[in-house]
Amino acid sequence: LAFLMTFKTSLLGLPLGGSKGGVCVDVKKLSKNELRKLTRRYTSEILNMIGPDIDILAPDMNTNEQIMSWILDTYSMTKGRPSPGVVTGKPIEIGGTVGRTDAPGTGMFYILETLCERENFSLSSSKVAIQGFGKVGTVVTQILSSVGCKIIAATDSMGGLYSDKGLNINKLISWKQKGNALKDYEGSNIKVISNEELFRTECDILIPAATENQIFSGNANKINCKIILEGANSPTTSQADEILIEK
Repeated sequence: LAFLMTFKTSLLGLPLGGSKGGVCVDVKKLSKNELRKLTRRYTSEILNMIGPDIDILAPDMNTNEQIMSWILDTYSMTKGRPSPGVVTGKPIEIGGTVGRTDAPGTGMFYILETLCERENFSLSSSKVAIQGFGKVGTVVTQILSSVGCKIIAATDSMGGLYSDKGLNINKLISWKQKGNALKDYEGSNIKVISNEELFRTECDILIPAATENQIFSGNANKINCKIILEGANSPTTSQADEILIEK
């Protein structure tokens, strides 16, 4: 991931390199106070490795504006001065960027829209399957649904749902925001599927928007779609790339 970040910043002409770090913990099992203490301690341990002119931290999996605020606050208190440039993804009220939360999913839509225009592919009548229903996945599916796409399958880390008639994305987003798993949502003409089954779903557009290496040599031959729109960091392995190119 650090290697990919180096490429991303280089392609955009930004004077930054790339690095990644994190804590191995199930955040769903932590109280808010435990998460705050963990975040502040982690920040104190890497304090000399980060800074506006050294390494700027950005949110990734299982992080949000609150966590980035704790990092900023811990760093600033230790340095004895406000240092909003040490993190991105912080609330707008303390120097965050307007539109940052929606930017990845919106950017994916623009890329897809451009591709469909170039290839004379009808986007509005497309059937979509998506793995990953977090900040990126929910935004891009909302946009696709608004332009007429039918979201027939969606999964999170615990599995998900399939409906050939299309899923109600707004209802699923509300369900997830309450802390529920997609697979526990009940509705008519809906069946529960696994992440493995999602990658075998016949669709027009497949969106891997969860974690890396989800499309690999073991399932690449089973993928049945016309377009793969990548929303995660490196969701397709190099071996799978070769298989998909041949298909």
